[in-house]
Amino acid sequence: MKFGFFRSAAAAALATGLIGLAAPASAQSDIDVAFNAGIVTDYVFRGFSQTGEDPAIQGGVDLTAGSFYAGAWASNVDFGDDTDAEFDIYGGYRTEAAGFALDFGVIGYLYAGTPDGADYNYAEFKAAASRAVGPATVGAAVYYSPDFFGVDEAATYAEINGAFSPADKWTISGAVGQQWLDVSDDYVTWNAGVAYALTDNLALDVRYYDTDVDGVPNAEDRVVGSVKLVF
Repeated sequence: MKFGFFRSAAAAALATGLIGLAAPASAQSDIDVAFNAGIVTDYVFRGFSQTGEDPAIQGGVDLTAGSFYAGAWASNVDFGDDTDAEFDIYGGYRTEAAGFALDFGVIGYLYAGTPDGADYNYAEFKAAASRAVGPATVGAAVYYSPDFFGVDEAATYAEINGAFSPADKWTISGAVGQQWLDVSDDYVTWNAGVAYALTDNLALDVRYYDTDVDGVPNAEDRVVGSVKLVF
């Protein structure tokens, strides 16, 4: 995840902490496990391609125990150096209040094959809220890192997002976000797309991404197609 040039993506963290939580044996049987796998024509994270505009193969696992969750996710990346893979670990807590779904968590981003002296690995804290309004869902999220990717230290990302289902199996969604950085330039990013559920476990998505960053090819507007399987 090179900011200003590339960027990594996010997925997840504390599987061991989650399993260690449920003391009673009966509670352990309530842990749900789900796997996911997908192919994207370009791995884009907050408006920046993480693969030099090339395709990526991705996959992960999610564990849920009551209101607690944890997981791990991986993807190939290409930052123009020897870095070739990203591994995310995450964990958090979900609840509801006053009709809003709330999500509080932490995400760790780890990279394989990084050059000597590269400071790529980092962690973010997340707070998100969403609410269903008829056939639509609207939400907002804030991510904060005290020691961000590369040369940046403290960094904050805030996003508003929404999704709407106009017909069975179809979902239209989009988001607008602002990334604040203490060394690299701040920027705005946005995306919008349409997803279609082929089955209960398989979905296709076509999405448009763009930023207000000038002169950086990996941040230019693009259309990305993806297929994702959940099982």
